[in-house]
Amino acid sequence: MTASISISKLKATSSPGVLQQAVWSGAGLLALLVAWWLGSLALSPIALPSPFDTLSALVRILVDGLALPYLLETALRVLGGFVAAVAIGAALGLAAGLSAPLRFSVGPILSMMLAVPPIAWVVLSLLWFGLGGQAVIFTIAVALIPIVFIATLQGMRTIDPALVEMAESFRLSFSASLKEVILPHLLSYLLPAMVTAFGIAWKVAVMAELLGAHSGLGSGLAIARSNLDTAESFAWILLAVGSFLAVQYGLIQPLYRRLEPWRDETARSRRPSAS
Repeated sequence: MTASISISKLKATSSPGVLQQAVWSGAGLLALLVAWWLGSLALSPIALPSPFDTLSALVRILVDGLALPYLLETALRVLGGFVAAVAIGAALGLAAGLSAPLRFSVGPILSMMLAVPPIAWVVLSLLWFGLGGQAVIFTIAVALIPIVFIATLQGMRTIDPALVEMAESFRLSFSASLKEVILPHLLSYLLPAMVTAFGIAWKVAVMAELLGAHSGLGSGLAIARSNLDTAESFAWILLAVGSFLAVQYGLIQPLYRRLEPWRDETARSRRPSAS
């Protein structure tokens, strides 16, 4: 007898309730903490500090008053680079979707930019802008523009021609067509790309600050590394991860659900009824 899973069972298990999600998420985090603690017992504190030592270091940098200003510096740089990337990438993707010559001329360039490792952009930005926030913002923007461009272009290329013909038959202006036809369709492509781009922006910012900034989370990590303080290094990493998750689940995801409420409605409709 061959093992098989029916489509109905897949649908039933694909959308667990909020309580089930919380339980499984908590179990995964607990397993990670236990593995971390066991690893710290097997290795030296320099190689892997315990969760308790890391928590102590995190409290220390918070009490010293250095963590929050550095966190704010990083957040502002991420915001600046992210907004610039979304504005430039979406505008280029929209224009390329409307103009085939522009699509064929700009597309390969941005594809090449996507293949450049972020560390290479960090090095170039340091040469062009020197140490400081400008280099970090530039690195974030140039690393994210291709992602936003490709998502926007893909959205433009998948617009239903019938909708375009309907807009033309009603003689809608370009601005009205953009608002009523193009942008609602682009959101389904652009929003997931923006969520992904934001996560990349946070990581790129910390990496750029680690190599070329006097402030920010990456700078704090660089100082801890130079002092061979592994527990403090882990504390800066935890602060970076925790702040990212707070923004991701406290701001980005609620905004995502608000802009596309049909996704939650579709997920609820797939859940099996209590009967």
